[in-house]
Amino acid sequence: MTPLLEIDGLSKSYPGVKANEDVRFSIAPGEVHALLGENGAGKSTLVKMIYGLVRPDSGTMRLRGEPYAPPKPSVARATGVAMVFQHFSLFDALDVAENVALGMENPPPTRALAARIREVSEEYGLPLDPGRLVGDLSAGERQRVEIVRCLLQDPKLLIMDEPTSVLTPQEVEILFRTLRQLSAEGTAILYISHKLEEIRALCDGATILRRGRVVGSCAPREKTARDLAEMMVGQTLTPPARTGRALGPVALEVSRLTLGSPNPFGVGLRDVSFAVREGEILGIAGVAGNGQDELLLALSGELRAPPEAIRIGGRGVGGLGPAERRRLGLVAAPEERLGHAAAPDMTLTENALLSAAARRGLMARGLIDWKKTRDFAAEVIAKYDVRTPGTEVAARALSGGNLQKFVIGRELLQEPKVVVVNQPTWGVDAAAAAAIRQALLDRAAAGAAVVVISQDLDELLEVADRFAALNGGRMTAPRPTEGLSVDEIGLMMGGAHGMEVAHAHA
Repeated sequence: MTPLLEIDGLSKSYPGVKANEDVRFSIAPGEVHALLGENGAGKSTLVKMIYGLVRPDSGTMRLRGEPYAPPKPSVARATGVAMVFQHFSLFDALDVAENVALGMENPPPTRALAARIREVSEEYGLPLDPGRLVGDLSAGERQRVEIVRCLLQDPKLLIMDEPTSVLTPQEVEILFRTLRQLSAEGTAILYISHKLEEIRALCDGATILRRGRVVGSCAPREKTARDLAEMMVGQTLTPPARTGRALGPVALEVSRLTLGSPNPFGVGLRDVSFAVREGEILGIAGVAGNGQDELLLALSGELRAPPEAIRIGGRGVGGLGPAERRRLGLVAAPEERLGHAAAPDMTLTENALLSAAARRGLMARGLIDWKKTRDFAAEVIAKYDVRTPGTEVAARALSGGNLQKFVIGRELLQEPKVVVVNQPTWGVDAAAAAAIRQALLDRAAAGAAVVVISQDLDELLEVADRFAALNGGRMTAPRPTEGLSVDEIGLMMGGAHGMEVAHAHA
């Protein structure tokens, strides 16, 4: 079969970094093709060249046998190439139809567009109400908006970057049905994901990148997830090791915490209570938009609470801000790494200072010790294998996974007594995810109380001693992770509390 897209010798360099070097592969019509690689392997740069966001330094592309070199995304879309990005580009205060119109070159009248959205979304099993505010939609529904916006362009090649990172297992199945339908109709799909079992279930072929170069290709169904991960990193992977831990006294206690959300489209917390002991990891699951962000803000001190609603080492801290809580030993890493966990235009040295000044002694008498700060940033980079030319690189220049490793490392190297992390391995490759999970386990083994908020159930079952779920701002009572069934977890994530879960288990 004649390839739909042929890539021949694409290369792209940035100061100090070769993002892609002599990349070659092809995709056939109707093929679902995976692009695999660890963080910083060059996947994002490559798809940006295909979509017209980045111009290659050398090499060529052909689409349907014709030379293809889009100078901007609108040209790529006009030739049949569409892309669904990892981070949604939607406006909460606008409705679905208005958001879709913003992504079109010449949108039709609103009524005609709304009718077309209904028609296409139902045809592909992704039903949408064009009149609903995007701020009221779940994460899965927001992704439908992005996909339907692409489908209205009748794409011949659809690029998807980490499409299942915010979806429930049920929503993943719906998405896969849609992608298989598109494939059967002849649409090629270039699929980027770190979830290797999904790659095995969905994709016909795979190209593996390592440090910007193609190092192999395979049929994913013929490989195990471990095989794929080891092809990506070029070494044997060791799964995180859990060691026996002696639990100490309660380090973090939350009692009947009720708070509104600072986001007009957010979900407030309702009567949340739990306690975490020294040496223990509590895993908190839930679909995006059920109060996870608000819980992290409340625990970190960015959102104030009644003084006794949150206690660290027995001391009421609900009214204290983030700096005071850090001095008492609580560190936090939010889900949004670029803009919340890290200042995009500041260097890694400066970002290290922002959260570690007090606990690492980076300031004295109001003056910054820049040598000590640079040394700390370099320590984070070395110990957490952050792929970057150096400490003076801006945070926004790092790939998402490498920035995540830097953020997590910056917090854990402060030797905290309490750790709170939200989505610690979101968008991170298998090797980096294993390293981050091991670091959390090691921190607990050193005596810290750890709270891991995550949508990745495998992650929580791998590291957590106890498991709870957030739904609509309410939290289920924590239960021992060992022996929990998938049915029980599903009930807890769906909002079942206490007796309902016990009854289902019985």
